[in-house]
Amino acid sequence: MSKPLGPYTPVVRAGDFIYVSGQGGLDDGVKVEGGVVAETVQTMKNIATLLESMGASMSDVVKTTCFLTDMDDYAKFNVEYSAGFPANHRPARSCVAVKTLPAGFAVEVEAVAYKPVD
Repeated sequence: MSKPLGPYTPVVRAGDFIYVSGQGGLDDGVKVEGGVVAETVQTMKNIATLLESMGASMSDVVKTTCFLTDMDDYAKFNVEYSAGFPANHRPARSCVAVKTLPAGFAVEVEAVAYKPVD
């Protein structure tokens, strides 16, 4: 995983819940090329990697908050966002337009997963 862009922890467990800080299209510390499609693919991979580090998976995600700098990208974003989850798994979600995102991202996604502690 890439080093965080700011003073935050990328993933935190709180009891049975796992919180993934907003992720963007970074691969080895460098923003991926290719716009919202490539960024969304990498963003979802980053979330999956962080969840795996806590013993969870994308099927454990119960809520996401998504940020787009251009709502004209909504349809393209949705295709890649959906592909990041197992078939028929659709967590609750909010998607909002923002003026800008860190590192010039076109997309950022944060996630909450429910994975009971064994």
